[in-house]
Amino acid sequence: MAFLKFNKAELVNLSYSLKREILCANKTGAYCNTSIVACNTRRYHGLLGVPVDNFGGGKYMLLSSVDESLSVNGKLFNLGIHCYGDIYEPRGHKYIVDFSADPVPEITYRVGQIEFTKSILLAPDKDQVMLRYELKKSPAKIQVLLKPFLAFRNVHSLTSRNSSARTGYKTVKNGVSFNMYEGFPDLNLQLNTAEFEYKPSPCWYNDVTYSDEARRGFACKEDLFVPGCFILSMAEGDSVVLSASVAEENPSMIKRRYNSALKSMHRIGNYHDQLAHCADILIRDRNGKKGITAGFSWLYTGLLRETLYTLPGLTLYAGNPGAFEEILDNLIADNHERFHTRTTQVEAPLMLAGALREYIEFGASAEAVWKKYGGIVKEVVESYLPGVRKEVSLQPNGLLWAQKDRTALTWMNAYADGRPVTERAGYQVETNAFWYDTLCFAIGNESLYGPKDSKFCESWIPVRDLVKENYQKTFWNPQCGYLADYVDNNGQNMDVRPNQLFALSVASSPISDDIAGSIINIIDRELVTARGIRTLSPRDVKYKGVYEGTQRDRDLAYHQGCAWPALLLPYAEVAFRMRGASFCKKAEWLIEGFYADLNKHGVGAFSELYDGDPPHEAHGAISSAMSTAALLAVERLINKYKEEE
Repeated sequence: MAFLKFNKAELVNLSYSLKREILCANKTGAYCNTSIVACNTRRYHGLLGVPVDNFGGGKYMLLSSVDESLSVNGKLFNLGIHCYGDIYEPRGHKYIVDFSADPVPEITYRVGQIEFTKSILLAPDKDQVMLRYELKKSPAKIQVLLKPFLAFRNVHSLTSRNSSARTGYKTVKNGVSFNMYEGFPDLNLQLNTAEFEYKPSPCWYNDVTYSDEARRGFACKEDLFVPGCFILSMAEGDSVVLSASVAEENPSMIKRRYNSALKSMHRIGNYHDQLAHCADILIRDRNGKKGITAGFSWLYTGLLRETLYTLPGLTLYAGNPGAFEEILDNLIADNHERFHTRTTQVEAPLMLAGALREYIEFGASAEAVWKKYGGIVKEVVESYLPGVRKEVSLQPNGLLWAQKDRTALTWMNAYADGRPVTERAGYQVETNAFWYDTLCFAIGNESLYGPKDSKFCESWIPVRDLVKENYQKTFWNPQCGYLADYVDNNGQNMDVRPNQLFALSVASSPISDDIAGSIINIIDRELVTARGIRTLSPRDVKYKGVYEGTQRDRDLAYHQGCAWPALLLPYAEVAFRMRGASFCKKAEWLIEGFYADLNKHGVGAFSELYDGDPPHEAHGAISSAMSTAALLAVERLINKYKEEE
């Protein structure tokens, strides 16, 4: 697609190109992430990061980069680029004349009359990345030198020169293999051709600097090991593929595998295709076990809240409904403690009912769903009884009180100087909305599909009625015209936040229709932006409109003003419910901005958050499951209401 291309003027401008990242990910959980000029600016950047089962499935960066050099008539032109302190050396980006990202990232270099391309393809089902080099134009044969930079470290960490590193190598067919530390998989570097020379010249490159880490106040320098280089000759029209894999490959199959994988890739024809593609790579299927990755490159797979929030969008609305139950079953199996006894995500277990409700509305049998999942839903409800969970419990008024000293118990869980930025202890507006919705869902389905003399219904119908009676009394402030964000021993906290949206968006809302309009008007006026919903009103003295600066500065802004695309989902649900098809134009405007941003931050991906202040620059994870799922769901709502109209 045209928005995934960049011209020479943009590419050679490092202040522009280093802020734009490419991301390739596959079903095994492997990924490749770097800037569009192949200069790594984060610790998470590299050509091959893989989950290592020996280390609990955490992600580890094996291959940081490969420097390409062209030897022409004895003169060497290095196409690589690295940062050392404030110096970029070599400065290979000056030879870049073109970049495109569809179907795979491809960089075109021009050195005099020579035109040379590098394409990056992550195998769809293996821990393998393939780099395809093609000499498209050249008046004569040239030599190409390929120099790998090895990391072998956790993606959250940095490495340094050390005596423990195993710097030797072993020969494999058409290549060499490395394993720098105990427990790691081998890294096999192999070419599809035998016409090359491998020249060992082991050396540590010290103080490689990641500029984005430096800008954010993190440790930003590491030492990378370069074991040697591959040297081969190429003439005009020649192409060669370098494979980096944890398994030793059959060299005769490398180019065929590259071409086959490239051919099988779906071309991106429209914005829905782009959303569906992003949704697909966020679903990991490793060792036969599916789970949702919260975001690339540093967010985890299988998180409770993020999975339940994104599951309908990433499966049902992305054209992959068959994955819904498998992912949910794995989540339930892996989160027994969080579902039943304790979690700092106090509202997260209650989001199960909403995910199941969407599954049923999509077409699943309500009876079959309740037969399979009704037991866990009822157990979740009963886990909020007094004495079960220390951090949250049912009160005599039917509401849930959540409190744990110095702990953020909701999705607004940023910390600064060891203390939560938004602790929100007490009755939380969204937690209790999810509580009421879960009670209604559980009682309704149990009464239809459970035993006729269900003790569950007998016990919980009075609690449901208490919540209905007390919710609006507790949170509604008629003078302000909106809901309190939480209520503690000091009374109502009237910070204008988006959490009150969930009181309106849940299928069984505890809010009466006569006040819903006032609430949505406040949200429209103070929280809605062109890039999502702000987490705090700009009128508030605590508001931070820009997500920049030190770690502390960013933590203070994370839920104190940043706009979240993920919050468009509850907002759109409420707006469509209240305004019908007349909201379609505004909904389209709200999501079109994200398509306009696809050549920023993560190229072709949907960012986690934006500045609350214009021009609303993108930040956070470059590919967010919550943003992607929300946009898919809003797109579905637009189509639904257009059809009804």
